[in-house]
Amino acid sequence: MKEPLRYLANAKETLNRSPIEDNIYTDSKYVKSACGIAYLGVLKAVDECLLKKGITAKELPKKVEEYDKALKKYISVHNGKLQKQFNVLYDELHIAGYYRGLIRDVDALKAIFKSAKGFIEKIKQ
Repeated sequence: MKEPLRYLANAKETLNRSPIEDNIYTDSKYVKSACGIAYLGVLKAVDECLLKKGITAKELPKKVEEYDKALKKYISVHNGKLQKQFNVLYDELHIAGYYRGLIRDVDALKAIFKSAKGFIEKIKQ
C-alpha cells in the first residue's frame, strides 16, 4: 500500500503550496487539486485491496457506485465501517473538496486527510 500513501503525501505537498490567512487556505486551485489527489489515493487503496482479493485489473470499478458495490461485496463483509468511511471521504474529498471547492478551513482539511490516511491503513489489513 505504498502507492496510496504516496498519493496522500503528494496531496499534502500540493495543499502546502496554498497561502494561509486566518486558518483558511486562500488558493482554491491548490486545495481542490490536493483533495482530488487524496481521493485518488483512497481509490488506489481500494483497487489494491480488490486486486489482492482476486479481482482482475479489467474488473476494477470505474464509477463510485461500482466502488460502493465492490466494497460491500468484498471488503465490508468483514468491516462495515469501511464502506461508510469511503462514502464520507467521497463526499468530503471528491465532492466538497475537489469538485465544489467548499472546504478551505485548515483544521477541517487536516482532519479529512487524517481520515483518508486511516482508511488507507485499515483497508490494507
